[in-house]
Amino acid sequence: MADVTDTPIDARALDEVVTFTSELIRIDTTNRGDGDCRERPAAEYVAERLVNAGLDPVLLERTPGRTNVVARYEGWDPGADALLVHGHLDVVPAEPADWTVHPFSGEVRDGVVWGRGAVDMKNMDAMVLAVVRAWARHGIRPRRDIVIAYTADEEASAEDGSGFLAAEHADLFDGCTEGISESGAYTFHAGPDMALYPVAAGERGTAWMRLTADGRAGHGSKVNRENAVTRLAGAVARIGEHHWPVRLTPTVKAALVELAALHGIDVTRADLETTGFDVDELLAKLGPAAKLVEATVRNSSNPTMLNAGYKLNVIPGNATAYVDGRILPGTDEEFHATMDALTGPDVHWDFYHNEIALQAPVDSPTFAKLRAAIEAFDPDAHVVPFCMSGGTDAKQFARLGITGYGFSPLKLPPGFDYQALFHGVDERVPVDALHFGVRVLDHYLQTA
Repeated sequence: MADVTDTPIDARALDEVVTFTSELIRIDTTNRGDGDCRERPAAEYVAERLVNAGLDPVLLERTPGRTNVVARYEGWDPGADALLVHGHLDVVPAEPADWTVHPFSGEVRDGVVWGRGAVDMKNMDAMVLAVVRAWARHGIRPRRDIVIAYTADEEASAEDGSGFLAAEHADLFDGCTEGISESGAYTFHAGPDMALYPVAAGERGTAWMRLTADGRAGHGSKVNRENAVTRLAGAVARIGEHHWPVRLTPTVKAALVELAALHGIDVTRADLETTGFDVDELLAKLGPAAKLVEATVRNSSNPTMLNAGYKLNVIPGNATAYVDGRILPGTDEEFHATMDALTGPDVHWDFYHNEIALQAPVDSPTFAKLRAAIEAFDPDAHVVPFCMSGGTDAKQFARLGITGYGFSPLKLPPGFDYQALFHGVDERVPVDALHFGVRVLDHYLQTA
């Protein structure tokens, strides 16, 4: 049993997290969603370093080249539940011409690591590697077994990644009751003296939809009251202009109460549950902090793609559109009924990709330990819960009974817009933020 005051995070660990982040970025694992991604080189990279730490990782593929890595670091308490720590190896595309530096250079410049994946999420992948290797060097064993999973395909369907692991290799996650991963525990500067650290305790469900309108094909010069393009355009416009009603989940209620208190506003959960309470008015009073919750007080449906026709003077017989929908927990039936009404009788819709919404308790011992780990290294931190507007691999692992939290700690300077860098141009992460993250992860994983 290790004393967490004897931290193994030494100069070597701090150097390694920077090196690992940079070198992982240089391995191009772009996932365009068309199946051409190959995560295997990155998987072999992390597996080799896990082996060097005395672990026995397994490499698993559903599709050749789409490689996942799973390893277990044994804890000292055999009666304790295991903890899953997972990160994905794929990244979204990047256009080099748009960047200050090449997105796959992994360049370290002026104390910052640049490149695609620097925040989503090769930084966290590197931090986990640095922590377990430091433990191995210093003979550290955490209380619980730590199951480490590096996944493929998170930036698309997860069918080759966490979905495959949960469906076909559930035994590797035996004993895991909770998990941590991306999109939480980073500094969000909501004011000159208000450093927030949002820890994710929920995700909206994914409802990517395909809309299809059928009509009567014909010459573009003729009157056509059964025009598929017109029918589709009407449905798309109605969906895009729809104002979804407020639906507050427990996670969002907790976030609003804590954020309101930090802004000197007296709001209780009972107030939020009162008929007629104006959530939008409260959000307007929260200043920059409103960004953490404004996307998750409602469902959403944003048209994103259109496809129709093959020649200007030919009215096509059908037309297709795609809509990115996101659903709050417990609102599936309402979402379906609303989409039926908005599309109308002449447009059919179905799910192109559909995933569950998640909630995790914010009054749990686990959340308290996540909060304490951040506060141990930033005494000025205000840790608040929030719900992610999008989704992560936690959705697939939830099918194994694993409760997920977004916890990828980074201490960021004022003006550093972490959220804008997700899938954005000039993605980068400060070296100091990586050092902070390694220390916080080590502290949490030893006390979890």
